[in-house]
Amino acid sequence: MLLDNIHSPDDVKKLEEDQLPELCREIREFLVENISRTGGHLASNLGAVELTVAIHRIFDTSRDRLVFDVGHQSYTHKILTGRRERFSTLRKFGGLSGFPKPYESIHDAFIAGHASNSVSVALGMARARTLLNKNYHVLALIGDGAMTGGLAYEGINNAGASGESLIVILNDNGMSISPNVGGLTEHLNYLRSRPGYYLFKKWYWRLFGEHPEKNKIYQFNHKIKKALKRTLLPGSSLFEDMGFTYLGPVDGHNLSRLCEMLRRAKETSGPVLLHIKTRKGEGYPFARESPDKFHGVGPFDIKTGNLLKPGEMSFSDIFGESLIKYAREDSRICAITAAMKDGTGLTKFAELFPDRFFDAAIAEGHGASMAAGLASQGMIPVFAVYSTFLQRAYDMLIHDTALEKLHVIFGVDRAGLVGPDGETHHGCFDILFLAPIPGFVILCPSNFSELKSMLRQAIFEETGPVAVRYPKGGEKNFIQDTSQARLIRIYPEIPPDKNLNKFLNKNIKIKLISYGILINHVLDAAEKLNQMGIGAEVWKFNQIAPLYPDEIQAAFGDCDIILFLEDSMEDGCVGQRAAAILSQSGQGPKKLILKNLKSSFAPEGSISQLEHEFELDSDGVVKAILNAME
Repeated sequence: MLLDNIHSPDDVKKLEEDQLPELCREIREFLVENISRTGGHLASNLGAVELTVAIHRIFDTSRDRLVFDVGHQSYTHKILTGRRERFSTLRKFGGLSGFPKPYESIHDAFIAGHASNSVSVALGMARARTLLNKNYHVLALIGDGAMTGGLAYEGINNAGASGESLIVILNDNGMSISPNVGGLTEHLNYLRSRPGYYLFKKWYWRLFGEHPEKNKIYQFNHKIKKALKRTLLPGSSLFEDMGFTYLGPVDGHNLSRLCEMLRRAKETSGPVLLHIKTRKGEGYPFARESPDKFHGVGPFDIKTGNLLKPGEMSFSDIFGESLIKYAREDSRICAITAAMKDGTGLTKFAELFPDRFFDAAIAEGHGASMAAGLASQGMIPVFAVYSTFLQRAYDMLIHDTALEKLHVIFGVDRAGLVGPDGETHHGCFDILFLAPIPGFVILCPSNFSELKSMLRQAIFEETGPVAVRYPKGGEKNFIQDTSQARLIRIYPEIPPDKNLNKFLNKNIKIKLISYGILINHVLDAAEKLNQMGIGAEVWKFNQIAPLYPDEIQAAFGDCDIILFLEDSMEDGCVGQRAAAILSQSGQGPKKLILKNLKSSFAPEGSISQLEHEFELDSDGVVKAILNAME
């Protein structure tokens, strides 16, 4: 196999041109075979195989800077840059990341996991190159929906005006820019991308444009050409009006044409936009037919395309079902998503209430502002968004929502650790940035019943901004609905007026505190400690913002050891805020234990592996208590 002999981009450059189609076929087979076992982003990577091979034929990514947008189309790039042997570890703990990571390879120019920033990053690199008098090429590979984010246009606008030499490759796979319609348009675009067109442009400039006395003729003809292009080639005028040389569109599965156009882009000074048209899922029929299903997929059967593990009911599913129920009760309720209709459980809602469903595309800031506008006019908007992507809308949470005290509900999906996507996708910051915003209520259901109750509370009982945060996956053993209280003791299950001394060893008073899905670990830890003869109370926060000092002081003002378990960063976590309340009141434990991620970004791995690594499971809690007692 050709692929067995590819250990670096230099090996790709050594191949004969007629060998490249076979290399692409082998890469696709490799991707399908490996992702069927590990899970990952399949459809987008299958569509970018020829493009990635062509880039490595024309450029040297050990020097030239290739900036991926989102990065989930970087698998072929990883295969060609010496990481093929590690693909069995893809998205696993201690293994290969599913996104570009500079610590993995010199060929990864920049970390990528969120969308729409590639042009801005590439422009910064190009400007640094100019200021430092370096000589290398800078490429931004954008597509797969990233062009629906406003940041992409901010970057393109500034890059076009900069005059810096950089290449923006727009991988248009049907999710970024709608295709131009009509045979005339396609034919004219084809003529514009032929070598003769560019040779003619150079000759015409030398004949008229370079000579001042003839420049008026050139300018007059140029205005006529621009007017014709605006009428006949609307797809190119947007980028050319922004200062780019537009090339394309080019068939993204035609290697010889790709290489030819990349060479032309490489030789062109100033900003260039190369428009590539590809097909998601190319080479694997099931992914071609259902690119959304195979965008991010778990392990599957290659022959049938079916998942090996049927999906369990998730918090996202329950959120979507509950929102449908409440929308039937109140016609003011509407749903918003940022290009994550399926992931956030809103597919059925969109079908049942198409007039009340809004997809903001990959533009979370716009989605939050639109929600504020809806709320200001009497609607009840519910914005379902992953925690890690809500970060992109922070100003809108303060300026557009909280300052106006608007009743906007944020369904904060994938809160806490999320697993194989790694540090760019863990939802470990929303608590830290939402809690300080005045007027924001944050509710944390631990199971499906509580999610239903808390979402109802957020919609029908609260009047200002509310975040209901819930984890990836399904519920665990704790299924009791305790949502009627903001803070509640749930273990030991005895009346609060009874003496707890029979549960205590050496008269130590221990309180284990958590919220959300982690309450299961705390309950397990309390049971393990009880079996050792060590009594511990378990307290559960249902609302983590705002905190009420009188409740905190009454619950935790008199004890020896307090442990807070959270899958968030430490600075600004619930434990710190509660401890500050106790300290200001002159109360507090003899020993305070904050179990969280501290200041570390969690890597790839299963949620259970990461919880064990950071000692956020029941064993970690027991270990911490025993150490504190010593």
